[in-house]
Amino acid sequence: MPRRKLSEYRAKQIVTTALDVPYEGWDNPDKLADGTYVVKVDQAVKKRFKNGLVGLKLSASEVKKWADQTREKGYEHFIVEPYREHDQSEERYLSLTRDGNGMHLTISSHGGVDIEDNADTLETITLDDATDWNTLAKKTRLSAEQLRALVDTYTKNYFTLLEINPYIVRDGVPHILDAAVEVDDAAALLVDAWGEEDLRRPPRVLSDEERTVAELAEKSPASFSFQLINPDGSLFVLLSGGGASVTVCDEIYSAGYGKELANYGEYSGNPTEEEAYIYTSAVLRTLLRSQAKKKALFIGGAVANFTDIAKTFAGICHAIDEYGEQLQKHGVHVVVRRGGPNQEKGLNNIRAVLDKYNLTAAVYDQTVTIDAAVKRLIEEVAQ
Repeated sequence: MPRRKLSEYRAKQIVTTALDVPYEGWDNPDKLADGTYVVKVDQAVKKRFKNGLVGLKLSASEVKKWADQTREKGYEHFIVEPYREHDQSEERYLSLTRDGNGMHLTISSHGGVDIEDNADTLETITLDDATDWNTLAKKTRLSAEQLRALVDTYTKNYFTLLEINPYIVRDGVPHILDAAVEVDDAAALLVDAWGEEDLRRPPRVLSDEERTVAELAEKSPASFSFQLINPDGSLFVLLSGGGASVTVCDEIYSAGYGKELANYGEYSGNPTEEEAYIYTSAVLRTLLRSQAKKKALFIGGAVANFTDIAKTFAGICHAIDEYGEQLQKHGVHVVVRRGGPNQEKGLNNIRAVLDKYNLTAAVYDQTVTIDAAVKRLIEEVAQ
């Protein structure tokens, strides 16, 4: 059961509907009426206050400026609400969870960002047929009907966690200041209240090389992708073709070396020699930064239909020649497996440049299977 976080914006819409109270909030920080607001990054990020990802008591124009500056840090989702002045003593905590022993309600009269420092105030109640809802209503300041509605909403919307921290209650009306909901993402097609577009992951900061490849992909009719998985991995891949890239990585995982896989990605669509050079250079720079004691690089993929092997390998050879002495110093060995138009010329050229720096582990054409080539790669770091 994959647990994923809902956006706070969607979570609050669902929770306030269950509580039968109005919700006033927006997910667009750029178009607001005059007023005073609180704006937060809405991207499954923890400790937003402590990490400067919350703006308090801002005008509409200040919200827009704050959001623009925060986007430059890699964030793209926000939640904006009217700023509500309150005293910290008003803040309360409530959460719902479920395990093999049933549904559990945890409450505290001390909510907010310091709830962990007030763990002794937390009370957990397992809900069952004997639950005294009126007593819980007095403790939480929510009505018994509202508490039952939260439990029902939790169940029918496939929640795995509901946390409201903090909330305040004024004149009998609850105001949800912060809420976190996790769901079973396999249920996205079974519910109406939320969908795939409401699920959030924390942003990942791209490396310089990942940005370089992303920019290359935007400008080129060819296809490029590059994702750094383990910066200190020992097995690096420079692959052509999406199917081959999946096969190579699957073989590495099947052999028990998945944790050593440093990167994932591929190039395809007959890139130019210069594009192949830029892409290869990005992979090699990442490889040279790895702190792994042994490193090996796999170059190639399946048999190309129209990609000119000699042309793309010319770009790869250029990059290897540029970084050859450093690769040699790091003891890197390379396994090549490729086939397609002009393969003989391309393979001969890459063998020559690898031999020049004593980097050659093996150079294969399509007569050697991908799984056999991957086994040869793994031998380089398993010795």
